[in-house]
Amino acid sequence: MVDPAVAAAPSRRAPRPADAVPPPTLVFLAVGSVQIGAALAKGLFEELGPAGTVFLRVGLAAVLLMVLWRPRVRRLARADLRLVAAFGLALAGMNLSFYAALDRLPLGIAVTIEFVGPLGVAVALSRRRTDLAWALLAALGVLLLAEGGGEVDPVGVLLALTAGAFWAAYILLSSRVGQVFPGGQGLALAMLAGTAVLVPVGVADGGGSLVDPGLLAVGFAVALLSSAIPYSLELEALRRLPERTFGILLSTEPAVAALAGFVILGERLAARELVAMGLVVVACVGAARAARPPMAGGDADTRAGAWAA
Repeated sequence: MVDPAVAAAPSRRAPRPADAVPPPTLVFLAVGSVQIGAALAKGLFEELGPAGTVFLRVGLAAVLLMVLWRPRVRRLARADLRLVAAFGLALAGMNLSFYAALDRLPLGIAVTIEFVGPLGVAVALSRRRTDLAWALLAALGVLLLAEGGGEVDPVGVLLALTAGAFWAAYILLSSRVGQVFPGGQGLALAMLAGTAVLVPVGVADGGGSLVDPGLLAVGFAVALLSSAIPYSLELEALRRLPERTFGILLSTEPAVAALAGFVILGERLAARELVAMGLVVVACVGAARAARPPMAGGDADTRAGAWAA
């Protein structure tokens, strides 16, 4: 017979290797993984094109997530299917426009401009006047990038802003998906829907190269580095880290992207571009610090969670 005192005592989970890693370290590893994946993806553009690379990455990530979560589609209501379809469309549009921007811009600049999307969501959901100042500071940084000349392609800037707009939609939809679907099932189904959306442009851009074994191997690495690994690390970090702090740490992503672009792709940035990126990073950190405390039961399955708080 079980002792009632023992039965009433809270269960203690056995320590795991991840528990020994500080949560901020997990976030930085996730950010680095994403940007290394983006740098590797840019190396595929010559063979597959931006659309073909996106199709390969999202398709392989969808396979990985479907195998991991095994969502049950038959039991879903039509409203849930429409939600997943919208989420998948936002995901496909975000990645396609970002990779198209990446084809025209250095990695650090593309990521910096794209961050206007989550910053816009943070400002829109806030009632503080100070957040308007952060938005204006970020707008100044983007303006400096857009008028910087040199490697800064105006079409690339527009594409990066489009990616930011899709990212904003992705953030808002992720909150609803997290409430409807358990675990990562909604994300897996959205990845599958996004893959279906990308089929026409992906096949047209990548052609027969999509089945090249060497390119498939790199594409699989990109899918792991850009999706599976960072999502897992961030999910673990968010179990032990306030979402506000997570958002601040995530704001270092443009700087990490610039470093990855320099080390892996040999992309150099002028002083004006570095200052502009710094303005956007400061604005993102400021907006994240001023964000209201997260509500209990919030979704933590995607890297957008901190920006929706």
